[in-house]
Order: sequence, then C-alpha cells, then structure tokens
Amino acid sequence: MKSVTFLLTLTLAFTTFSQDKIEIWKPNKKGSFYIYWGWNRDAYTKSNIHFKGNSYDFTLNKVIANDHQSIFRPNLYFNPGTMTIPQYNLRLGYYFKDKYEISFGSDHMKYVMKNYQTVKMDGHISNSGTPYDGVYNNQDMYLDTSFLKFEHTDGLNYLNVEVRRSDALINVKHFNLSVNEGIGAGLLVPRTNTTLLGNPRHDEFHLAGYGIGLVGALKLSFFKYFFIQSEAKYGFIHMPDIRTTRNPADKASQHFFFMQYNVVFGAQFQLTNREKKQH
Repeated sequence: MKSVTFLLTLTLAFTTFSQDKIEIWKPNKKGSFYIYWGWNRDAYTKSNIHFKGNSYDFTLNKVIANDHQSIFRPNLYFNPGTMTIPQYNLRLGYYFKDKYEISFGSDHMKYVMKNYQTVKMDGHISNSGTPYDGVYNNQDMYLDTSFLKFEHTDGLNYLNVEVRRSDALINVKHFNLSVNEGIGAGLLVPRTNTTLLGNPRHDEFHLAGYGIGLVGALKLSFFKYFFIQSEAKYGFIHMPDIRTTRNPADKASQHFFFMQYNVVFGAQFQLTNREKKQH
C-alpha cells in the first residue's frame, strides 16, 4: 500500500502546482510495446499435498507454506548475474488498442512448506527403511526435515499470458496516472527442492501444471517512456505432476490459491507517431 499512496500523492502534487493552462501529454497507446521488471511478495492458502511412489501413497492435509523473498541488497537485486535470485516479475507487452494490451510474463515466486508443523496424514508408507513406515488414517504427522522438505524455491515459475484494459485517471504535463485490470492463464514450471524419506532430490525444471488469475494495477507513466507500477494478483494454481525424487515414479500433486503483490519499473515505446497533446 505504501507504493500506491506514493503514486497518488505524487500525482496530486503535480496537479496542485499546475495553475495555468499547460501542455498536457496524453499518450495514445495503440501500436506501442513495453517491458518491465520488478519484485513480488506472495501468500498462499493451505494445501493438501499428495505424494505417490512405488512403496508409498499418502496425503498431507492443510499444509502451511510461505514465500521466501531475498533480503534487499543492491549487489543482489541489481547485479545481472544474481538479479534472478529474488522473487521477480518480467513482462513484455503490446497494445493492440489504446486501452487493451496483451502480454507474456514470467512470475518467479517461491513456495516454502513450513517445517516442523503438525498436519493430518492419510495413506501408507512401506519398505522405506525409515521409522515412517505404516498406515495412517487422519493421524497427526510432525513434518520434521528427516521426513520431508518441500519447496518450490527456484522457483514456483508461472509463465503466463495476460490481457489487460487500461483507463487514464489523471493527465498532467509529463505525467499520466492510469488503472488497469485483466485476466491471465499459463503454465507452472517449478524447480522443486524436495527431500522425501531420505531420497535424493530431483531439483530440475519440470512442467507441473497450470494457473489462472486476475490482476489489477495502478500505473504512473512519466516523460513519455518510463513508468512505475503497483500490482495485485489473485489466482489459482493446480500442479498434478510435481517431480520429487530422481525416480520418475515418485510424484506429488497439489492445488492452492495465491495472492501476489508486485512493484515493477518499465519502459514503453511507441512504434508509430500517434501522440496527442492537449491544452
């Protein structure tokens, strides 16, 4: 909310100081494209996670998980060699009409199961060589890391296409404030870091499922080409085919809702000279 308040305060300040008739820049967006980069924080609903392999088949119910944004350090966030480590957003878009755009983006989220929580467990485990062999019927299971570590930390990669509509709120000289909203859908390609029953982790990119979502944003454009944007996304993720170990027979599945809050910075370029100026 701080970034939204900042955008509104800045724009109202420019409006206040515009006492006389001035030349106002009002962009026509059709035919332009943009690129942006920024960072996100995420929240997830509780999830039932189903694990299945040759010698086990069980479900952990109502598992709690959190995101894992990196602590801000300029040499991490702005270094080309490390800038993909934090949770980030990258998007390329094109305005096919003044108010409508289509875009492709990569939302690099991270999903970390909370260790040492107690959940209800159903199913069975056999011949694992661990103390966890047995039959479980709605029994309490303490999620010690010797039993399970489960993370999509490199990451919960949501590759998606969105269609958005934008509407101008305020135009004042070199500044434009607009709101946009849209819908999107895409694929989940996580790199899952999982240690299950002492088995070696798989830890490679794998097409695991799909996602759908809604997005709303407040955008402050300035000096024709640049903008800062605050976004909120709400969506649903379903991953029926998560790799957990090096054995292809070992799989997991889960679905959950997510909320994503983003702050991004970008540039927009007009391919044709269609700008209008108002007095």
